[in-house]
Amino acid sequence: MPPRAAARRRASHATGFWFVAVAFTVLMAFGTAPTPLWPLYEARDHFGATTVTVAYASMVVGATGAFLGLGHLSDRLGRRRIIVPALLVGIVASLVLIVWRDLPGLIADRILNGVGLGLMASTATTYLHDLHHEVRPERTGSVLPGLVATAANLGGLASGPLIAGAVAEWLPAPLITAQVIFTLAMAVCLALVLCTPETVDLDLDLELRVARPPSRFVLHPGGRRAFGAAGALGAFAFAILGLISSLGASVLHGSLHTDSHLVVGLAAFLMFGSAAAAQLVLGRLPLPRLLTVGAVVFPVGLVLCAVALHHPSLWFYLVAVSLSGAGSGLLFKGASNAPVQWPSPPHARGSSPCSSSSRTWEWACRPSCSASPCGTSPCRPR
Repeated sequence: MPPRAAARRRASHATGFWFVAVAFTVLMAFGTAPTPLWPLYEARDHFGATTVTVAYASMVVGATGAFLGLGHLSDRLGRRRIIVPALLVGIVASLVLIVWRDLPGLIADRILNGVGLGLMASTATTYLHDLHHEVRPERTGSVLPGLVATAANLGGLASGPLIAGAVAEWLPAPLITAQVIFTLAMAVCLALVLCTPETVDLDLDLELRVARPPSRFVLHPGGRRAFGAAGALGAFAFAILGLISSLGASVLHGSLHTDSHLVVGLAAFLMFGSAAAAQLVLGRLPLPRLLTVGAVVFPVGLVLCAVALHHPSLWFYLVAVSLSGAGSGLLFKGASNAPVQWPSPPHARGSSPCSSSSRTWEWACRPSCSASPCGTSPCRPR
């Protein structure tokens, strides 16, 4: 096919921007969809809460490896060439869970799911910045790509449990039906992303690859203490948030005596949705104030969670997890705004600043498994 004919089949950069945002949202939703389904998996495969945390950690291991080991490849291979495999891996993970209906299949699905999430999270935000720059090159400081990335990332994490909870509540064979729904959604997103224009100058990147090795991050002068504090807060916040997410169904069924899968999904939706809302509303506060508000709201939410479980109250628990989510969202934002500098080669067209949404899974991985600290990052600023 002639190049011009192929180009005519591509969507515009503006349309592609929203195609990537939708794909980002769907894959993130797929990652957290099992939250209200864990009791059903426990009953099917005869395991307990410990195995649930192992399955969650398996996903985090996959995300860690993909995020830190493969995410930087989008600067060399192109954004679309990383997003497409991320969606393909997600589709394969879903098909594994449909065909392999046993605990090993569940663990394999979680690892593959994590790989897809890591590839997507490390690249999608940068891709959104690139596409927006192609449409509005004069608006170099626009906040729209960051806002859309935050909404897609955390909004996807929030919507996955709600969708799966609704499926489990009202549709037959929920463990299969939920996977079929997400498989079809990811297949549609794959077709949309394939129509999206590439934003990386691959010829230029080839020259840069030969001329210079990948960049490593460095701290701004005097920023080590602030970076360490912000990183510790962000890591701790996600450790607790991950615990609530992975064991939320067991807590609601055991302590609050609710058998509704929809309510379990609603609790996770409120937690991640509040994190997204807090970042969108308060994310532009100065870093010290942002961390202060997050460091106050987050533990208050945790204390209220404990109170709601000690004196069982469903509505109080939902309020508490919402506050915990909002506080953790602000801590994530503060961690990503820590004074880190990402040096890049001159004329590196394929790079752009990493926003909080693209780093969320990096912080997610650190407290959830024994991955050692790494000095490289998958995304670098333009």
